[in-house]
Amino acid sequence: MAAILIIDDEPGIRSTLASILEDEKYRVFTAEDAPTGLELLNTEPIDLVFLDVLLPKMGGLEALERIHSDWPGMEIVMISGHANIDMAVRAVKGGAFDFLEKPLSLEKVLTVCRNVFAMRKLREENRNLKKRAFRLRDEIVGTSAAMCGVRDMIEQAASSDTRIMITGENGVGKEVAAHSIHLGSTRANGPFVEVNCAAIPETLIESELFGHEKGAFTDAISSRKGRFEMANGGTLFLDEIGDMSLSAQAKVLRVIQEQKIQRLGGEKTIETDVRIVAATNQDLEKACAEGRFRRDLYFRLNVIPIHIPPLRERTEDIPLLLCHFLKGMDREQLVLEDDALRFLAAYEWPGNVREVKNLAERIAVMHRGTSIDGHALTELLSKKPGSSRQEHGGPDSRKASPPPPEGIMERNFNDAKESFEKYYLEFQFSKNDGIISKTAQAIGVYPSNLHAKLKKYNITAQEKRDEL
Repeated sequence: MAAILIIDDEPGIRSTLASILEDEKYRVFTAEDAPTGLELLNTEPIDLVFLDVLLPKMGGLEALERIHSDWPGMEIVMISGHANIDMAVRAVKGGAFDFLEKPLSLEKVLTVCRNVFAMRKLREENRNLKKRAFRLRDEIVGTSAAMCGVRDMIEQAASSDTRIMITGENGVGKEVAAHSIHLGSTRANGPFVEVNCAAIPETLIESELFGHEKGAFTDAISSRKGRFEMANGGTLFLDEIGDMSLSAQAKVLRVIQEQKIQRLGGEKTIETDVRIVAATNQDLEKACAEGRFRRDLYFRLNVIPIHIPPLRERTEDIPLLLCHFLKGMDREQLVLEDDALRFLAAYEWPGNVREVKNLAERIAVMHRGTSIDGHALTELLSKKPGSSRQEHGGPDSRKASPPPPEGIMERNFNDAKESFEKYYLEFQFSKNDGIISKTAQAIGVYPSNLHAKLKKYNITAQEKRDEL
């Protein structure tokens, strides 16, 4: 049953309009001013708003702008007893679905409601078509035994609401797998909401997940839904779950157990219906042993484990992936020479599928022939902005890189990864003059996350360093 909100300061209008709509079996909510209406939008699943233009406390056109900002896609019908053409034009340009003059006509009210919900149905069908197109475009590509096994597991697990943990190195396609799980589930028509736990500062992760009420903290100037609320009825993808703080882990565990959340600074309990898919490139069993990850949460999330192997372990899939991406760039006729195939199989692909996609983009832009050989692939794969001048010690050359960590090739994978991360951060920090904000921007992380990494590896500046 669709829900309609009426925001009007005249009790008679609210009562009459509510009676008309309730007779048509709509659920109706009313508010005497815009702030009260905005609070209702925060707490109730509204589908359509009838909004008066002249209101106390906040004008209708200002409220229209706020609603479209905070609830994009919400349909709004403006109503006014003092309408003019200029006002109607401003309302429609501001995103209103329609503009009705008072006194309201029963026929016009019901017609506009039918039009709104017919339009919503068309949009929903269009979204479903786009989702199916997305699945065809970005399906998991590969004929190797490993990838056939991954596809089989996704198909079997998708139809249930069971929680899934996807593991694998950076760039192997964990997000694509999560999308495939969502699109193959009974929740496909619901939202797919992603949270990159590594990209959100620790101080903000709980607000992002659970939302907050106005005044919950210094910058909370208005109430805000969290990702759990946004994903209601759909799938919540917790990417890089291993980087989530222990405090946030405890709250996620409680949500899984109770299927309820509370916004920061709020007292109201909000029920959630969310399927969780998590992903990580870390060894979470080791993280549990070291006290960095809650073992009880790990077991809750790891009901169905799906591991996506790196490309170096499924080299037969690499030409298929490259051709798949080239097809999406209208270069499907490009022929791969024999030495190109040998090069693709021999290269290590540290960036995995993401690196193959980058190579396809370079080929599409920079290679004009009808075929491509191994030499051309080598040249394209090694090109980096400004690399030629720096390699030859030109005027833009940077400081020499420090030597790689000693014995790194003899260490186990996790120890080698941490050694390289420390080595990489030391080099980037030195290269960017020991300035945290400059280094963070250069490598694409939040300054607070970089600060935590520097502290973890006991890296201090040799030159000036700014304050967070």
